[in-house]
Amino acid sequence: MNDEAPSVQMIPTDQINVINPRSRNKLVFQSIVSNISALGLKKPITVAPRSQPTDGKKYDLVCGQGRLEAYIALGQPEIPAIVTEATREDCFLMSLVENVARRTQSPVELLREINNLRARGYNTAEIAKKIDLAKSYVSGIGHLLDHGEDRLLAAVEKGRIPLSVAMQISTSDEAGIQQALCDAYEDKTLRGRKLLIVRRIVEQRKANGKRFSMGAHRKVDPLVSAEALVKAYRQEADRQQLLVKKARITENQLLFIGSAVKKLFQDENFLTLLRAEGLETLPEYLAQRIQSDKG
Repeated sequence: MNDEAPSVQMIPTDQINVINPRSRNKLVFQSIVSNISALGLKKPITVAPRSQPTDGKKYDLVCGQGRLEAYIALGQPEIPAIVTEATREDCFLMSLVENVARRTQSPVELLREINNLRARGYNTAEIAKKIDLAKSYVSGIGHLLDHGEDRLLAAVEKGRIPLSVAMQISTSDEAGIQQALCDAYEDKTLRGRKLLIVRRIVEQRKANGKRFSMGAHRKVDPLVSAEALVKAYRQEADRQQLLVKKARITENQLLFIGSAVKKLFQDENFLTLLRAEGLETLPEYLAQRIQSDKG
């Protein structure tokens, strides 16, 4: 068994094939790019050579997709890599194991850690370096804390809303908030029930403010059941159909009245009677309608 430390080689980024690609949150990826740009690569990626290149690429990626993509985004032609002998099947399995084993800090842990460091006097740049996050990310958390975003922070703590979306809501106007929710839906950050919960948080924040009332307890909002959503949808649909029905009835009545008045005003005896009674004038809209119909 070889106990020597593996050697690190500089491998061209365009020669590495990602055999098990996975999507990544934009904020997380930007954090990786920012950290590598500021501090350099802390851990080399791992690749396996191929005797028969795939799409002209001589290596398969074993682990380090985020680091590889960050290097490419930064325009780096080569990346430090550990070259290991492994079959393509082994590479795929090792990549799956890495994805499953990877553990990120929960939002609650990050909030507590950032808040504690701020309380101890560290600035944004120092905190970002200590916890290995982008300065923009730490700055966003600080914004929530400084601006008393109790509702958003509580939602983040309970895992109801991603930190990235909470920060966008906090720094946006009404149009920006709606755009942030649309973006979160498009990139699959928020879907279905989660999106409904976040919309409810946004409505509560708009109606009752960013902070909780003094003495009020932070209640856990009841989760919306599928049955309740279907019931609400049907009630709203019935209400809309009733409005449409009433509108059509009113429209038909107005058409009938307009047609009847038009015919009456074509009768000279009726007009003489109206003049005798001093009723020869009409509401302006009705008079214009009759004149237009005559034309």
